[in-house]
Amino acid sequence: MKLSKLLGAVIAAGCLMTSAVALAQDPIVIKFSHVVAPDTPKGKGAEKFKELAEAKTGGKVKVEVYPNSQLYKDKEELEALQLGAVQMLAPSLAKFGPLGAKEFEVFDLPYIFPSKDVLVRVTTGPVGKKLFQKLESKGITGLAYWDNGFKILSANKPLLKPEDVKGLKMRIQSSKVLDAQMRALNALPQVMAFSEVYQALQTGVVDGTENPPSNMYTQKMHEVQKHGTLTNHGYLGYAVIVNKKFWDGLPADVRGQLEAAMQEATVYANDIAQTENDTALAQMAASGKTQFHTPTKEELEAWRKALLPVHKEVESRVGKDIIEAVYKEAEAAGFKMQ
Repeated sequence: MKLSKLLGAVIAAGCLMTSAVALAQDPIVIKFSHVVAPDTPKGKGAEKFKELAEAKTGGKVKVEVYPNSQLYKDKEELEALQLGAVQMLAPSLAKFGPLGAKEFEVFDLPYIFPSKDVLVRVTTGPVGKKLFQKLESKGITGLAYWDNGFKILSANKPLLKPEDVKGLKMRIQSSKVLDAQMRALNALPQVMAFSEVYQALQTGVVDGTENPPSNMYTQKMHEVQKHGTLTNHGYLGYAVIVNKKFWDGLPADVRGQLEAAMQEATVYANDIAQTENDTALAQMAASGKTQFHTPTKEELEAWRKALLPVHKEVESRVGKDIIEAVYKEAEAAGFKMQ
């Protein structure tokens, strides 16, 4: 979306920004925009936040949730937030690299989180807080990390070993790390908005992609992908963020109530993520349209061996210190990363 269009939306939202600091009788409206389906972990988390926020503020706040890229696509939504056209987003963590916060791309590194426990240590500890601080100068306040699980690979041919991805056009989010990941497999990375992936797979514009099962299922990608491999090679998570000026301008009591609502919504969203992915995988398998392969221990090691060199390759971009900080969390949980 061009800047002029976004500025038009900002003007239309001008009264909203004023209401955050004025003693208006009308409710404060929070437009919460996201790009996935309502029945995904993120979609359900957004609805839970709406429910809790409106209840805890006694109606002082009204949350309007816009799923499925109804307002903005991947590349547009962050600019819209910064300009105040929307107040809240939950973009994937890969979106912050292009914004200038390259440290967030640590989440894109293949096999960087050897367990869910390590992931939680990172997102709820000093590393997660330090990353959110990187957004403040960009007019963004980070509120929470929401989980969507680990990614699987899909294509119209079996992907049993790293060599099987060679030459395939694989859709990725805009991320230099994900680009490097696919190139490490000798694939051809294709950056594309999430809302466009189904049609691209259907028409052969791309050959395959990577997604947690819940995203793959709710977008019906299994209808146009014959094979999937449970590599669990990468992580897809989200950061719930707000326009900093809007957030700082809220009455202190309302902001505190919204923080409490976000804490509860985060627990809810993260608790259901694994269940949603397990259910989605089972439903896709039951449909018979996609055949899924669970790698053996030896096969998984081959995938890890092919992809771990990406950590060193992008070290200067992501930051050696942030990668080592994640390694330390992994080692504290009993895993050896190097």
